[in-house]
Amino acid sequence: MKVLLDGIAMGESPRWHDDRLWFSDWVAHQVIALSEDGSHEVMATVDAFPFSIDWLPAGPMLITAGRDLLRMEVDGSLVTHADLSELTKFGWNEIVVDGRGNTYVNGAGFNMMGGGEFAPGGVALLPADGSASRVAEDIAFPNGMAVTPDNSTLIVADSYGKELTAFEIGANGRLSGRRAWADLGDGVPDGICMDAEGAVWYADVPNRRCVRVAEGGEVLERIDLDLGCFACMLGGADGRTLFLMAQEWNGPEGIGKGPPTGQVLTVEAPARHAGRP
Repeated sequence: MKVLLDGIAMGESPRWHDDRLWFSDWVAHQVIALSEDGSHEVMATVDAFPFSIDWLPAGPMLITAGRDLLRMEVDGSLVTHADLSELTKFGWNEIVVDGRGNTYVNGAGFNMMGGGEFAPGGVALLPADGSASRVAEDIAFPNGMAVTPDNSTLIVADSYGKELTAFEIGANGRLSGRRAWADLGDGVPDGICMDAEGAVWYADVPNRRCVRVAEGGEVLERIDLDLGCFACMLGGADGRTLFLMAQEWNGPEGIGKGPPTGQVLTVEAPARHAGRP
């Protein structure tokens, strides 16, 4: 395992794009692009917490920011891509765009950072053509998302439910056929990504690990860390480098306090990246 970059305040939402790993530093409010040689640059500054990134099939980059969805213009400026404020009370967390341009965002149903009373969250859809709407509900704490290579299935990490939950994606982008893709036992999934063998990697903060599972929940690989693992992404020149976003986690009250402990770690994976992101 290799430390590719350290000194990150709170790394999240890694995406392999244009031969670099792009990710969000939620505390520094930066989108950073990182090369495999360790060189990196700040690509955008986002006044939001949390915020996550993904790309439309032919670009540009989209960013969840509070209750809105932003878009990066050619000159690097950020503009409102869609006002989704009517669909959430507490803001959006993760984002994934399928290969047809359907954009999915999710969020919790309560103010976790403010110590609010628990309520389940859900998923909203901004279709490639049409208006946004809520398309899934009653997910205890929706987190990372991935779309299968054939654009037929959306997989959502339910951190509180300790499950990967799957939905069928219809021709119009709407979701149906909810099912448990994998029961994770004591696993607490955060960010996820898929590989070419149909397995899912999920990051696990409290258990300090990243785990590769098959549909149904069979554990295929497990990488134990000495830090909480917040997100993961397959990429690199051959698509088989697993990038891990790891850092100390002391609860919401510890965010932004003390020296930054975040790292980007890399390890070789058994199968290439597939699907989206």
